Amino acid sequence: MSPQLDQIQIRDPFVLTLPESGEYLLFGSTDKNIWSGPATGFDCYRSRDLFTWEGPLPAFRPSDDFWSREQYWAPEVHEYHGRYFMFATFTAPGHFRGTQILSAENPEGPYSPWSEGPVTPVNWQCLDGTLHVDADGIPWLVFCHEWKQIHDGAVLAQRLSPNLRTAEGVPVFLFSASEAEWSLPLDAPSVRDLAFPVHVTDGPFLFRLSSGNLIMLWSSFGAQGYAMGVARSESGTVLGPWIQEAEPLWKTDGGHGMIARNLDGSLFLTLHQPNNSPHERATFHRLLELDSTVILDSESTGA
Repeated sequence: MSPQLDQIQIRDPFVLTLPESGEYLLFGSTDKNIWSGPATGFDCYRSRDLFTWEGPLPAFRPSDDFWSREQYWAPEVHEYHGRYFMFATFTAPGHFRGTQILSAENPEGPYSPWSEGPVTPVNWQCLDGTLHVDADGIPWLVFCHEWKQIHDGAVLAQRLSPNLRTAEGVPVFLFSASEAEWSLPLDAPSVRDLAFPVHVTDGPFLFRLSSGNLIMLWSSFGAQGYAMGVARSESGTVLGPWIQEAEPLWKTDGGHGMIARNLDGSLFLTLHQPNNSPHERATFHRLLELDSTVILDSESTGA
């Protein structure tokens, strides 16, 4: 099959650019219903132009003894030391939601478990872990401690072992969602009677700018629905401190994205929009790189 981008139902899109083959791979939450019922796995799609895609290709299918059977979310694929690693969110009855690491020899998979279960804390509700290798070569998992457990969702960093199989040390708090001016309390029937306001953190993604400055994209809810903001590390390392930009990078009913590269080296933003199922689709938007941040290219609507 060769579907167009607007024909692919997908949340939490992640684009892996493969300059050697002149291709792009698109990953994301691809089950038709990611909220309930049995999960199939993760699919990926292949393209040479970001418009027409080959697929779906089965990137991950759980074995019969895999611990999670539902709610497979937000796969990211990173090349690290000659292998490809998928960071994805899983849950199961009697278990807390967490990020597990999978691995494969080829970027499209098939992926199989690499870490022994989640590498996020076993007694925390966590999601959306991403890999960041700091300038000193140390790998870190950056993830969200979910609002369902702590009300004001937080972003934390967890050091990983050099082979990415285990966590090392304890998580380091980076920031809470409410620190961003644009992040507003969640307004939903399920939280309106709670004693505390609820702030969401979703989808952290770190990016080193050409200047050497380090930024992080992350998502929450703003004045116009699901949105994505930018935080800047004052130290240039994953440990921050992290300063929130006052206005979101993307403010209207879309988010959980990342920064990808065109084959020509230019940058583009990926995100899903709208935020309601089953209508969510991946959209791409050109970015302009500044010294300390990125901004949308106002003269372009596509990658």
